[in-house]
Amino acid sequence: MKLTRSSRRPRGSPERPATTFGIGVAAGLVTAVGLLAGQKAAILSKIGKGHPVKHRALDLAAAAMQTKYPLKAMSTYLNGFHMYADDMGRQVEAIHFCTHLQHDLHQCVIFDRNAPDARLIGIEYIISEQRFRALPEDEKRLWHSHHYEVSSGILVAPGIPDLAEHLYFEDLVSTYGKTFHTWQYDREDFPYGIPQLMMGFTQDGQADEEPIKARDARLDVSTPRKRRGRADIPEPVVAPGANVWESGRSVQTRIEDVVFRR
Repeated sequence: MKLTRSSRRPRGSPERPATTFGIGVAAGLVTAVGLLAGQKAAILSKIGKGHPVKHRALDLAAAAMQTKYPLKAMSTYLNGFHMYADDMGRQVEAIHFCTHLQHDLHQCVIFDRNAPDARLIGIEYIISEQRFRALPEDEKRLWHSHHYEVSSGILVAPGIPDLAEHLYFEDLVSTYGKTFHTWQYDREDFPYGIPQLMMGFTQDGQADEEPIKARDARLDVSTPRKRRGRADIPEPVVAPGANVWESGRSVQTRIEDVVFRR
């Protein structure tokens, strides 16, 4: 008769370290997944009040089962202010969540605040100076520089150390953005109308100080301190064609009737 070694552990003998470690890792993963699912459910519950039970159940199921790769790729959270391209008096806070899509191209979705029930108000594309200079002249009119937003401290990246933020803005200071807001939330509690072209500030005295102070207090940041901390970042010469509104003329989107092509 051929003897075989039993694979069963003798009763009372200690578990192997590898087995114990594996059980611990598995338990940790289960706990982490459970926490994430719980957090997701808690977030969805904040925006699900008043929804039919069926809709809430479908939202929870989709959140748990679907993978949203573009959302997972968003790596940067920025808080700043935009003005309408044809009206400096209309200034709004803009919370960006951005993906570094290519080495010289970022794409951002913009909300009115960083909260579960935030309203999606627009988009922004951010490109390098080299790419901006290569654009057609008509296209350049849609873009604004970021030099002042960075150097002034108005644009911030909440929640990351000053050193990391400083390194990030060393690159961003020479970039250009094209921004459209799809929700004029400074006037309407509904996304009426067509996308509006937005611009950024380019010098002192343009931005309304009160909303910036309110933002600073809410996020526990200091725009003046950010400005002092970025004084060593070289401010670039703005490329011709950007910030078209500085000429006294600007561009804005309008609805136009056109012939439908078949």
